[in-house]
Amino acid sequence: MPRLHFTCAYNGEPFLGWQSQPNGNTIQDTIEAAFENVLHRRLRISSSGRTDSGVHARDQHFHVDVPDDCSLTPQNWRSAINANVPAAIRILAVEEAAPGFHARFSAVAKTYEYIIDRAAVCSPFLAGRVWHRPQPMDEALLAEAMQCYVGEHDFRRFAANRGNEPADPPADFYLRTIYSAGCERRGEQLYLRVRGNGFMYRMVRLLVGTAHQVAVGRLALPELRRMLAEPLGEKTRYGAPAAGLYLDRVEYA
Repeated sequence: MPRLHFTCAYNGEPFLGWQSQPNGNTIQDTIEAAFENVLHRRLRISSSGRTDSGVHARDQHFHVDVPDDCSLTPQNWRSAINANVPAAIRILAVEEAAPGFHARFSAVAKTYEYIIDRAAVCSPFLAGRVWHRPQPMDEALLAEAMQCYVGEHDFRRFAANRGNEPADPPADFYLRTIYSAGCERRGEQLYLRVRGNGFMYRMVRLLVGTAHQVAVGRLALPELRRMLAEPLGEKTRYGAPAAGLYLDRVEYA
């Protein structure tokens, strides 16, 4: 069965995240239903990773194995799926997958972007797409806190529990490498970007939320560094809302 590689973007606000759920109101379920409308058979798609309820994506990837007897070209597939999904989901590109390609396991790095709106009044056009925080904040300290994450660390204190974690995880189970992390102001918005080789459940939101606690003076910078150096302590409870988070880029070798 030929394998196709899809690139898509979506506004995650109307959906219960990426991964399929029994009630069907997820991005995966919506796209799979579109395939069923086109082919009159259900196909299973595999993505580069999950995004939570309310999280957005500019560059999500997935692959699907289509039947041999399907005559649609990659360009036809883009039009066909876009015609069968809501406007909050758009297929951006479709191509034949390289031999051995897997949307998840072939990915070598991901970049997430988080937007904090600093305006006194948040524009209604940004509702559901940013975290509105007009309160006093040390933006230089926020950038310094984000820099603490760069490098290889055991991030278990910055990962929420899904409930399926192994009772006795291997030594590298929570190890992740963050290649870059920073903060940039553009107008009234702060853009926090994190690029790494992988991210755990709600990890980016917990990284941002904890750095924000440093920026507003509720957590000392040495304490944040200690949480990274001593990963067996209590997990951070400071999570940023889903609305401001975007899967910005997935990189493949």
